[in-house]
Amino acid sequence: MWLARVQAGMSRRNFVRTSLGALAASMLPSCGTSTTDPTDPTGPTSGPRLTARPGSPNVTPTPGASQLGLGDVRDGWMYVPESYSPATAAPLFIGLHGAGGASNAWTSYAARAEARGMILLAPDSRSSTWDLVRSGFGPDVDFLDRALKHTFERTRIDPARIALGGFSDGASYALSLGVSNGDLFSHLVAYSPGFFRPSDPVVGKPLVYVSHGTRDGILPVSSSRDFIVPTLREDGYDVTYQEFDGGHEVPAAISESALDWFLGEG
Repeated sequence: MWLARVQAGMSRRNFVRTSLGALAASMLPSCGTSTTDPTDPTGPTSGPRLTARPGSPNVTPTPGASQLGLGDVRDGWMYVPESYSPATAAPLFIGLHGAGGASNAWTSYAARAEARGMILLAPDSRSSTWDLVRSGFGPDVDFLDRALKHTFERTRIDPARIALGGFSDGASYALSLGVSNGDLFSHLVAYSPGFFRPSDPVVGKPLVYVSHGTRDGILPVSSSRDFIVPTLREDGYDVTYQEFDGGHEVPAAISESALDWFLGEG
């Protein structure tokens, strides 16, 4: 089993997988993250499994952007395009921000969601970055589950087109959490990830898209090129990998490429 291979021994691949997690954590200040956060939740961690599932919505959604109303200072938002109709199941893209960021990092995706008839969900992490970077799966899994339930109560979602995506720490989190929820997420999108740390159980085989800038000075391209992508492919995942001439960023062309791939428009 995959998890047994991750946990057993210290092969070069497993050593680097673990080391990249430590590297990402150590680089948080350079990503604009404070290392002291009084709101940082502590306590026992939970597993990576999400329970929310798409179904028949029973709440009328607000067209356009709306706050989730599930958190206090850190919350998140969703976007429902004007073209949305409860009679037609829509695709859903979930965007996870980078370290030190927030859900407003995905504001440019509102226009993309409108143009493509796609629901967009952008939650905030509970602290300055996602729980797995600091300790293990816990409060962010719980909050994401609540955010997904909020979305499924309001919009009819196509279960064959649900993408969990992210940038930087959010990309690492999307991959690590996504492989334990392949019965929910059909696609995983990772823009410039720094590590990949799966947990038991590993469920399903979602399609994977990874992009990385060749001049990334925050999380080197080698993390994707030499370790994350080969590891996923070795374990049977269908991975589309795109390198671009740039730094720690998501160029517009990469966003369009990833969404074309997700929606089968490429």
